[in-house]
Amino acid sequence: MLDYDKEAERYDDSRGGEPRAAAAAEGVLSLVPRQARRLLDVACGTGIVTRRIVVGRDGLRVVGVDLAPAMARRAAARLPGAVVLADSRRLPFADGEFDAVASVWLLHLAGGAENVRAIVAECARVLRPGGTYVTTVDKGASHNVGSDIDAVLAARPAGVAHDAGHLVEAYAREYGLEPVGGARFTGHGQGRSPRRTVADLRRGWFVTLPPGEPLAEEFAARLAVLPDQDRPRPDPVFTLAAFRKSPA
Repeated sequence: MLDYDKEAERYDDSRGGEPRAAAAAEGVLSLVPRQARRLLDVACGTGIVTRRIVVGRDGLRVVGVDLAPAMARRAAARLPGAVVLADSRRLPFADGEFDAVASVWLLHLAGGAENVRAIVAECARVLRPGGTYVTTVDKGASHNVGSDIDAVLAARPAGVAHDAGHLVEAYAREYGLEPVGGARFTGHGQGRSPRRTVADLRRGWFVTLPPGEPLAEEFAARLAVLPDQDRPRPDPVFTLAAFRKSPA
């Protein structure tokens, strides 16, 4: 698992920067009703997407929350007075405080089904009746674009996708959230090259291939002989799912 305090400095540049953030914000806003006035961005990271949500919708007040201090500091610089340091499993907000809640690129990092369920439960709790929850699902699968890199990585040990769409929907229903649609957006600048994939592997990107382990180095060697070492393969396309909280 990556250390997101250490990742904060390079996070935006290594993940598509403003073009990817703009696409993510547009996707989220396409699922948030126009009448929403307060939105909570859970695991807002550096705030690069959060800021795009703010400028993308007049009259929408947005609050961000993140667990990693270095990430939250960067977000606070973009959104002064609107970022809170907190655990997404224990949100420091009142029941029904928000018209909409978003969690982009979070659930796949939760570390297990109970954590995902706890996050979804908290997002539902702080959402008003009739409010909308928007989250990314199937994050890992989104990166499989059918490239030669994916062909190599297909042989790695399988992990559990705790953010699988059907699982997230089941958890959402447990807490009174009904599916109401979805959207997709392109992860601009995140197309993998073989050399970049080897670097990511060696810094802990792939949870089933711990850095320094012999198996991880075997995959690094296979990736290192692919052609066009610095040519990015196609960008991933991410999936958003939207849910509406049952009226009181």
